[in-house]
Amino acid sequence: MPVPATKESGDVDNLYIFLLVSGLISFIILIGGMVIFIFKYRRKTEDQKSAYITHNTLAEFLWSFIPFVIMMIIFAWGWSVFHDLRRVGEKGDVEVHVTARQWAWTFKYANDIEINSPSDKKLLDDPDSTLLKPEIVVVPVGKTIRFILTSDDVLHSFYVPAFRNKMDAVPGRRTTFTFTPIEKGDFTVFCTEYCGTKHSNMMATIRVVDGEQFAAWQAEKIAANAGANNKGPAERGEALFKGSLGCSGCHSIDGSRIVGPSFKGLYGNKRDFADGSSVTADDAYIKQSILVPTAKIVAGFPPAMSSFQGRIKEDEIKDIIEFIKTLK
Repeated sequence: MPVPATKESGDVDNLYIFLLVSGLISFIILIGGMVIFIFKYRRKTEDQKSAYITHNTLAEFLWSFIPFVIMMIIFAWGWSVFHDLRRVGEKGDVEVHVTARQWAWTFKYANDIEINSPSDKKLLDDPDSTLLKPEIVVVPVGKTIRFILTSDDVLHSFYVPAFRNKMDAVPGRRTTFTFTPIEKGDFTVFCTEYCGTKHSNMMATIRVVDGEQFAAWQAEKIAANAGANNKGPAERGEALFKGSLGCSGCHSIDGSRIVGPSFKGLYGNKRDFADGSSVTADDAYIKQSILVPTAKIVAGFPPAMSSFQGRIKEDEIKDIIEFIKTLK
């Protein structure tokens, strides 16, 4: 196994070891008991009859109850580990939007720094494409990192062995990949969902560095991008909210009620729906509400919003979400 490089990976390893050891002990007890019984209680003569064995309530209870307790421990432990790996509604210290496409990853930070892996054109045009060096996405050690995944074409799967975590990148959906790195170094990203002829080349590198190094790298990237775009994603999202998309006509940002629910305090908080269900307002929920607004109707509000499917770009959805995050 690769070195456990995140806080969560140690928990995964501990659970795996427990499953391995408990499975081995169970195997020895079961198979060992069977072998002992085969020799100890085998028939000695052709006419020998088996002894009458009476009912034993305690033995029957124990061989049912003890495995039940072990299974409940595994369930609770597994759920805790799974919850830490997902943490869907949590805002990370560093957030990066990850877009998959055949056969590359694109990384875009919330402050507009963009990292592009080798493009599909390079991969198709270069006969030695396996020698192309994947681009490097940099993150600080000890901080909660949140990757928000989507795909431009087919299903991909974002997997980092050293992080013990994997998440699908699905067209039309936003999924999350959350981790807290505890080891510095370079860690390889693989696509583990077959996505076409160059699937095996679809790699990238996550570089974990000190906080000071990350801040210096970030400042360098921001300076390099200065002048290319004077507005950040939240500012662009606000412009879309007030301008071309017309969101402000139905949604307030100060908590007041208009046609639709207010955006104030939306992100990361619970939403109750007309059908009695509820969900934490995260990236996936907001995107679904923009593209399929009738999928979940907020309690107390009419289903008056029309779909923006085909009228809004993926980057514009990201900008809207970043703007909503600022409305505390």
